[in-house]
Amino acid sequence: MKQHIAVRALVRNKGKTLLLRRAAGRESIVGKYELPGGKLRFGEQPEDALKRIFKGELGTQIATMQLYDVMTYIDKDDTAVQYLFVLYLASIESDEFSLNEKYDRYEWVRVSEIQQDQMTESASLLIGISVNDGREDDSGQSHDVNDTTSMIVYSDGGSRGNPGPSASAYVVMDTSKKILAQGNVYLGLTINNQAEYHGVRLGLEKALEIGAKKVDFRSDSMLVVNQMNGIYAIRNRELWPIYERIKELTAQFDKVTFTHVRRELNSLADGLVNKTLNEHADDSI
Repeated sequence: MKQHIAVRALVRNKGKTLLLRRAAGRESIVGKYELPGGKLRFGEQPEDALKRIFKGELGTQIATMQLYDVMTYIDKDDTAVQYLFVLYLASIESDEFSLNEKYDRYEWVRVSEIQQDQMTESASLLIGISVNDGREDDSGQSHDVNDTTSMIVYSDGGSRGNPGPSASAYVVMDTSKKILAQGNVYLGLTINNQAEYHGVRLGLEKALEIGAKKVDFRSDSMLVVNQMNGIYAIRNRELWPIYERIKELTAQFDKVTFTHVRRELNSLADGLVNKTLNEHADDSI
């Protein structure tokens, strides 16, 4: 599988995010909005690429930039290519733009007002990271999209010994970060990867039960996220039955995305796993 590295920037001003509308490119993205950025050239550093793109495609200079997150993504139009998006939080010297032929329009939009079907899928996922990991924009406001069928699921699993005493947990939230459900299960003796996958299964089962149509699934296991996104194959036969159950569950939603987050952003599910293992500590003696 080929890998393309791309940079994107979250540029915010007074609670609004900068979006650019594509005038050129694949048919599936023309007319849709995306975050400013583009692909890296051979040997180019992400920061240098972002500066080059802003100057050449927007006619403005970057004032400051800070690494925000990293996300892998496979475009459904070209499944042979894996994209690695490096996302920055950036500010610019001037908001007067001179767009090149790649774009025909720019807008400053509040995240809560963004229409998902007007954005490229990658832009939707990247903006979702900034909303769902609890970081606020510069308006100081958190966002309530008020969509009762879209939910965020965090899960975790762990084994003390690998193999050893294991547990899984999940937390289901609405898009304003209100907890809708949570749960934890002691699994007995198993391996860490099985515990991680059971956490995914349990979280999806609960989200389906309480009426989710779209799920933004978040895990601090890069392996699980990459396997669920089809980047890595599952070679452990013991995981196949759990994986097949997860695939059955995902088919029952309108949309499910899997995104990697840092461990500190998965503290609720992680805490439930450790609580469960502590409660059953005597079982392994």
